[in-house]
Amino acid sequence: MFKKLLKFFLVLKLCFLLFGVSNAGVLEMGDRDAKIIVKVFSSLTCPHCANFHKNIFDNLKKDYLNSKKVKFEHHSFPLDMASLSAEKILRALDSNEKSFDLLEEFYNGQKEWAVGSDINEINKKISKIGLKYGLSQKELDKFFNNEDIQNEILNSRIIAAKKYNITSTPTIIINEKKYEGNHTYKEFKKEIEKLL
Repeated sequence: MFKKLLKFFLVLKLCFLLFGVSNAGVLEMGDRDAKIIVKVFSSLTCPHCANFHKNIFDNLKKDYLNSKKVKFEHHSFPLDMASLSAEKILRALDSNEKSFDLLEEFYNGQKEWAVGSDINEINKKISKIGLKYGLSQKELDKFFNNEDIQNEILNSRIIAAKKYNITSTPTIIINEKKYEGNHTYKEFKKEIEKLL
């Protein structure tokens, strides 16, 4: 019986990897049944991703997410160890709202926490931020060292790179089509309005 269960879970995991069913590293905001789904594949150390979050996400939230016209998804696409560590800590929080608050703090403070001589120094800076969100150092260390979460994030990154041909961050997908326009809210809003 145990061998059958083990085989089932291995096959299930393989299906997730092959067909991209994994949702590891996805933060969602807005109505799940919205007509428009915006997926943003980003690295928390990428200045262009921080710029997108500051200049587009906040306006998108105000104009479309709160009115349930659009669903937004942040997909982790770490480009380095610092971004991977920060993404792990996003998963340590017990509420989606707190995770989005932390996401914003990571982007706003990117120039401070995302630099250091090695990953241990960067993790100490990330820990200082995580402690403000009610996490203990023990919890933070547990997530920094969690290989299962790391593998989930990296596997979902590989799947996304293949599925959407991601070559840079942020890569924005609107209703399963890559958005190639300018990263200004005015241009982005035009694309949303076309689909409404």
